[in-house]
Amino acid sequence: MPSLSRLLPIAVVLAATACAGTSSTPATRPAPPTTAPAPAAGAVAGPIDLGAMDTSVRPGDDFFAHANGKWLATTEIPPDRASWGAAGELEERLRMQTRALLEAAASSNAAPGSLERKVGDFYASAMDEAAIEEKGLTPLQPALSRIAAVKTRADLATYLGEDLRADVDAMDCTTFHTSRLFGLWVAPDLNAPARSVPYLLQGGLGLPDREYYLSTAPKMVETRERYRAHVEAVLGLAGIEEATRRAAGLLALETKMAQVHATRLESLEVKNANNPWPRTEWARRAPGLDWARFFAAAGLDGQPVLFAWHPKATVGLSALVAQEPLERWKDWATFHTIDRRAAFLGKAFQSEDFAFYGRVLSGATEQAARWKRSQDWLDALVGEAVGRLYVERHFTPEAKAKASRMVKSIAEAFVHRIDALDWMAPSTKAQARAKVEALYVGVGYPDHWSDWSGLEIVRGDLVGNVERAERFYLRQRLADLGRPVDRTRWCMNPHVVNAVNLPMRNALSFPTAILQPPYFDPDAPASVNYGSIGATIGHEISHSFDDQGALFDASGKLENWWTKEDLAHFEASGAQLAAQFDAYQPFPELHLNGKQTLSENIADLAGLAAAHDAWLASLGGAPAPVVQGFTGEQQFFLGYAQSWRTKFREPLLRLLVVSDGHAPDAYRAQTVRNLDAWYPAFDVKPGQALYLAPKDRVRAW
Repeated sequence: MPSLSRLLPIAVVLAATACAGTSSTPATRPAPPTTAPAPAAGAVAGPIDLGAMDTSVRPGDDFFAHANGKWLATTEIPPDRASWGAAGELEERLRMQTRALLEAAASSNAAPGSLERKVGDFYASAMDEAAIEEKGLTPLQPALSRIAAVKTRADLATYLGEDLRADVDAMDCTTFHTSRLFGLWVAPDLNAPARSVPYLLQGGLGLPDREYYLSTAPKMVETRERYRAHVEAVLGLAGIEEATRRAAGLLALETKMAQVHATRLESLEVKNANNPWPRTEWARRAPGLDWARFFAAAGLDGQPVLFAWHPKATVGLSALVAQEPLERWKDWATFHTIDRRAAFLGKAFQSEDFAFYGRVLSGATEQAARWKRSQDWLDALVGEAVGRLYVERHFTPEAKAKASRMVKSIAEAFVHRIDALDWMAPSTKAQARAKVEALYVGVGYPDHWSDWSGLEIVRGDLVGNVERAERFYLRQRLADLGRPVDRTRWCMNPHVVNAVNLPMRNALSFPTAILQPPYFDPDAPASVNYGSIGATIGHEISHSFDDQGALFDASGKLENWWTKEDLAHFEASGAQLAAQFDAYQPFPELHLNGKQTLSENIADLAGLAAAHDAWLASLGGAPAPVVQGFTGEQQFFLGYAQSWRTKFREPLLRLLVVSDGHAPDAYRAQTVRNLDAWYPAFDVKPGQALYLAPKDRVRAW
């Protein structure tokens, strides 16, 4: 698994995340600073941050700016970050808490083999820069020698199979970016969700998305040249001859890979992934790669069927294995073997790693402190183990109970909304209700913790620990094959600021981390909590009914449960919402892609509506108290808008617009324009920029 500075979304793995408070996953961002920025001048204590608001902006013209305008104008993004906002502020508190427990674990006398000892030894290894510097490239020599030993195409197939990893990021379930030729995802069978099967996904690229290789936009052309220079620099640092020539050849190879890759939109369509190919058929369907050798080396030769998530890319990549010079493939493998581990090597490699992946791709101006990077590595590789230690110290049963009650109330509100739909047939309503009633909801942390006894951690061997952790995770996922699917198993760390819906399991997870201020405050008015964490909860429930989640039934099977008329109505609403987001333009030459962000936008809208209903129901008919001079309705919507408070550096914002399934946060906050209740709450009138006539307001669920 690469360092977190290099995990950037490139292909959808079917898991829908709220990414509350941010459009990027935690994996795409450098770490936050030790000290959070000072609050905006004039801030008043209370659930609504008055000092963040710019009341000179009318709510009906730009609700995000109305709620957050002064904060945006006065807040500087910390130099080691590519973005900053509500999520970053919470992450900072989490980081300090996690740092304390990691340092305690590293200095403790915990029993050998215990969870605390493994975590502590891993962290100590990551922090020992002197030992890392002294070893140089020595830890990578076995892997580099393995590449050097490749003499034939058959050898190459074996190497590529041995190099396969389970590339779905355990931190947030959705990140799939692998510089390996293919990535492995073990997940429920789309057609028989009670069993786990292997999916192979397109890979091979060092840049975040095919568009970075193929676009003629000046910014993309510049980034490609910076990437070529980065490849040359890494090869040069490793003492590899003719680095300039090899870097040019590698970029040419990856450009050919990008040409056969599926687009972001093609990856989003789960129907495109339903390609169960018998193992014995792969050589015929995707000639070029010696699949028998590949599967044997990867430990997949016993699988009768494997899914090709990106069938055209699978065919294209396999053909390139046969067509491109063997030495070019070896250069590609050599570079990525070093580059994936660069952050774990000496200072020269670390600096070059940050210079490209931190500065160029994300826009950060300063590398995060060593302890923050070390924390990120542990979160990516043994995150659930760290999360278990965190939960034991920082999550109370009372907080879990209160959050669970809120989840229940919003799920009930969603069912009521289903029952009230005047366009949906009774048969479709029954299937939709069944999905909600069958949802597994995890709150705070997993019902059952993973067993880490099989993972060997050696104090002082950082690269070895990274590789053993990757292989341990791979073995765990391979062991899932053929077993019944455990719907309660989490793929998200308990201490990550996020939440997830897994349609193939019909399951939700709300980690401990997000069940804290500013998203969830047990002492805040219900109006604000429902507008913030309540909308996130509603968002995750609604992902079961977005344009992709709605394709799955209550068991997680990819099966149509809609009448023809109902589906047509739902798709028309989706097209209307996509057109709404198409109109947003963060840069003069770059609009949002409403289809690319449709799943998240549907979940935002339906989730906000369900949270609003649940909040009203919680009042029991009583009026909501006025707080800080705001009515209950105003508190609800301002709580929502301020939960999306985020500021991005330009390179990261451009990256997200091109490759992310989430709209940037400022536009997600404008979702309020589709809810009737928002208009009287803020006296929004025709002629204001966000005003929509009632017939133009999207009614999703």
